[in-house]
Amino acid sequence: MPPLAKILIVDDEPLNVDLLEQELADLGYATVSATRGQEAIEKAIMEEPELILLDVMMPGLDGFAVCRLLKADERTQLIPVVMMTALGSQEDRIRGIEAGADDFLTKPADPRELLARVATALRMKHTIDRRLNALRHVNEHLAKFVPEAVKKLVAANPETPDLALHERDISVMFVDIAGYTHLSEQLSLDDLSALVERYFSAFFDHIRTADGDVNETAGDGFMTIFQDSNGENHARKAVDTALALVKTTTVLNQAGGTVPLAIHIGINSGIALVGSTRFEGLHGTRWTFTASGRVTNLAARLAETAKAHQILVGPETVRRLGNGYQVEALGRQHLKNFTDAIDLHRILGSANS
Repeated sequence: MPPLAKILIVDDEPLNVDLLEQELADLGYATVSATRGQEAIEKAIMEEPELILLDVMMPGLDGFAVCRLLKADERTQLIPVVMMTALGSQEDRIRGIEAGADDFLTKPADPRELLARVATALRMKHTIDRRLNALRHVNEHLAKFVPEAVKKLVAANPETPDLALHERDISVMFVDIAGYTHLSEQLSLDDLSALVERYFSAFFDHIRTADGDVNETAGDGFMTIFQDSNGENHARKAVDTALALVKTTTVLNQAGGTVPLAIHIGINSGIALVGSTRFEGLHGTRWTFTASGRVTNLAARLAETAKAHQILVGPETVRRLGNGYQVEALGRQHLKNFTDAIDLHRILGSANS
């Protein structure tokens, strides 16, 4: 059985409140009441009624002032307000419209008119609620695909979020599954998807804890951006996260129940262009939010070069780490699409591990 619709009755005359409560109860509605304007506002926030029957003439805050305050508050502005006015008071109706009233009811209320006004206002409220809930569900689903950095920028300035490309000092981490092609030949699509989901879900917990932002994913890997006002901090966060992912992979492999996985990771730090990029096509526009430039490209090449369970980092990342990690120098190597050889380093663990 659906819950009863709750109606807030606002009137300073106890007899009027009693009569309305009885009539509404007979029609199957639940009621709460207030006898003063400020009390009405407080109860509207606390009780969250689906409809407010608001008398015009009250001591202190009158009905017009209460209506204006209710419609100005995000918590109550979508609650329909039916103002109760004296017979033939055209001036009250005009002032009520200006205050934001949704409908009017002439006092004393005819039971049939009361039923009609209440039913109409509640239908309007329920329609708005359904549409808002649908939009909320859509937003929740879309939010799953939006990087945290974008959410923060939109929340900071919903009207005109700054999504343009800016040079920022970041650390970029690429994580790839070793032997993904072989796994795709061994397992069904469903089993492979479940396997990757199991490991990546555990990985993402570590990434979120370190304030990392997964902005691009593929079947066999993903890219993460780490930002911090202190460049050494985001470099350490990226390396600490990489070590946690390798350890998590080992733990999940030892737990059994699935085909064991191996990952290889590349990390690089420095200045990159971070923000949104727009691609215009014949069938519409697509936006992506990412980091681009040499820093990102080198991190990707390091991940490709790393062997299973290895974490390779670029020279700038190593410089920022200080003495807090065990680092193995692998010498200078030529990587794809880089003219000059790159000093490669492998992270073996933290200094005290």
